[in-house]
Amino acid sequence: MSVDARYFADLFAASDDPWAFRTRWYEKRKRELIMASLPRQFYERIFEPACANGELSAALAERCTELVCHDLDSTAVALARQRLGGLRNVQVGQGRLPGDWPGGSFDLIVLGEIGYYLDPEQWLQVIEQAVASLGEDGGLLACHWLHPIDGCPQNGRQVHALLEERLPLYRVLRHEEADFLLEYWSCQPSVIDLDETCP
Repeated sequence: MSVDARYFADLFAASDDPWAFRTRWYEKRKRELIMASLPRQFYERIFEPACANGELSAALAERCTELVCHDLDSTAVALARQRLGGLRNVQVGQGRLPGDWPGGSFDLIVLGEIGYYLDPEQWLQVIEQAVASLGEDGGLLACHWLHPIDGCPQNGRQVHALLEERLPLYRVLRHEEADFLLEYWSCQPSVIDLDETCP
């Protein structure tokens, strides 16, 4: 992580919801768009780094057998554990990207609002790790704020440009608004389950 850990510690010291995930309509709507953008109804194993206080995690947990969540900040981890404590399919741990990457394969990796806190070299390591740990029909969802963030080595457009340049995957969804960019990339050219389509 290129941005110092103290940055996040200070945010969580001041509030248990520093980005107002629970209260802002913008965040609620974006979370619902993320969930609606997932082309599959159910995933076996999902990895969500930078889970913060676990608001998106709670929605992801309803769509998978196992959810692995990480966050850099110990207060965020405690808040996420509290938020997700009743869900038996969720593991929440402390981890710092790109170094702390969980083992095993995933069929969905969610990179939300994290890329600009990493310098380009670190972000490329995350991209490589994500590709290496996706199953053969796996997908990667990325969503990032597009406005400048003071102290961050990249902006949202740069983060997604590196994804487009380096991901050896098929982009199956792109949704852009004035404030954020949301994309879904798949290991397969189509994410339709042919067994569920009409003849």
